[in-house]
Amino acid sequence: MKIYCATGNAGKLKEFQLAARGTGIDVELVPEFGSLPECVEDGATFAENAMIKARHYGQFAAGLVFADDSGLVVDALDGAPGVYSARFAGPGATAEGNNLLLLEKLRGVPDVHTARFVCVIALAQRTEMHGLFEGSVEGVILDQPRGAGGFGYDPLFYYPPFECTFGEASEERKLAVSHRGQAFRALLNSLKASK
Repeated sequence: MKIYCATGNAGKLKEFQLAARGTGIDVELVPEFGSLPECVEDGATFAENAMIKARHYGQFAAGLVFADDSGLVVDALDGAPGVYSARFAGPGATAEGNNLLLLEKLRGVPDVHTARFVCVIALAQRTEMHGLFEGSVEGVILDQPRGAGGFGYDPLFYYPPFECTFGEASEERKLAVSHRGQAFRALLNSLKASK
């Protein structure tokens, strides 16, 4: 069975393909993804944005298409960066720029900076929704990055059970507990149950 992933983030695609390994479900990028009309993500929640993307890119693939919307929710910042995680430092922001802005906003804020990664995956065929799958993982934002692995905010996200950041954890170890891993395993289980 083949399902198509709608993402411009190579790190996410790699994680989904790794999670699907050995399940009999192949994950491929939506054909010609880079040249397709861009999707406007104007939802107020992760779920809304995931559905917008899945329906938009579902029109360009013959089969099931899934899209995720995920991000970092920091308690001390009233939930920011939230749905703006990828573009926290502005349009075309880099992971480094987003991380620097996050650290700047947390500077001088007392207490432990509790946070969670949240992921919602929407599954669609053409414009018809086939399910929403969610995952979240709790952690703490450090005052400086640690580790060269992962992507996005991973080097700042300390996961207490591992005693390290997601940037220091191996891909497999991170995927076993991550928000994206949880949501995607729920999607895979749903597909296997409906076979």
